[in-house]
Amino acid sequence: MKEESGFTRCKALLKAVAQCLVAASVTFGVAQSAQPKTQLLVYTALEDEAMKPYKDAFEKANPDIEIRWVRDSTGAVTAKLLAEKGNPRADVVLGLAASSLTLLDLQGMLMPYTPKDFDSLTRKYSDTNNPPHWVGMDVWGATICYNRIEAEKRHLPRPTSWEDLAKPVYKGMIVMPSPVSSGTGYLDVTSWLQTFGNEKGWQYMDALDKNVAQYVHSGSKPCTLAGTGEFPIGISFEFRGHELQAQGAPIDLIFPREGLGWDMEATGIMKTTKQPEAAKKLADFMASKQANEITAQWWAIVAYPGVAKKLSGIPDNYPQLLVKNDFVWSAKNRQSILDDWQKRYGSKEQK
Repeated sequence: MKEESGFTRCKALLKAVAQCLVAASVTFGVAQSAQPKTQLLVYTALEDEAMKPYKDAFEKANPDIEIRWVRDSTGAVTAKLLAEKGNPRADVVLGLAASSLTLLDLQGMLMPYTPKDFDSLTRKYSDTNNPPHWVGMDVWGATICYNRIEAEKRHLPRPTSWEDLAKPVYKGMIVMPSPVSSGTGYLDVTSWLQTFGNEKGWQYMDALDKNVAQYVHSGSKPCTLAGTGEFPIGISFEFRGHELQAQGAPIDLIFPREGLGWDMEATGIMKTTKQPEAAKKLADFMASKQANEITAQWWAIVAYPGVAKKLSGIPDNYPQLLVKNDFVWSAKNRQSILDDWQKRYGSKEQK
């Protein structure tokens, strides 16, 4: 009986040890899972519906990193980054206009970095430095959103060119984005100055201004307003027009024959980031085929060749419609262009 009692005690002791080991293992696992994630502060001008797919896919592949977005319009994000130059907060800038990233780069704010899949991307859609200081995601171009029903009610002819929009018949019928707050507005202005020349470009905008009812803060809003019929014509970009068409809005997308102003959404790492390795992983992801497949849900031209899909309403010759665009010129002259624009037309900006 004593032997049996000793065996029983030994068995109980072994069971207790096993339970302790299991408990320790669970505690260790919980402690591991409780390790704080690396936080990446990412400034962006992405459309709202694009932010979640990128975040979900990146964090699934990198469960130890969490994206914290700060979102605003292109102009507002650019101004915020420049204002914070002395005390930068952002780790990464993602989905901001290439013209804005070029401006930041001229200020020495971006870290040169070549993402893992960079050689697979179309080279002309990224910074020309080697290594690149920013990497393109997609191209977006100027588009006229034309509400067929409202135009018919008001007996408005269908425009086919930028010059058409300066005709008196469209007085008060047009809404467009302000270049001060909107990247789309800025690409409009810079493309007209580059296409028509400086003097004729401002003359064109003087004439166009007579027909503009309001300059709004968002590049997508003019198309949204055209879609609802509040204004029959909105100068916008193809992303929003394509989305509204798919939702049944009675709008046509018009691509003016003089050519389209354009810019690129792009990714850059801030030179002052305190999380360089995590930031590089996000830049790697944004250059990957997976990220470009997400981008191709909305954009007709993406940086990874062979990924873009045919989008309804977007012409097959879309890439050929894009005008010559000098990003460095746009960046260097940004403030003087905006100052001149605001003196001339700022009284119509949305308050």
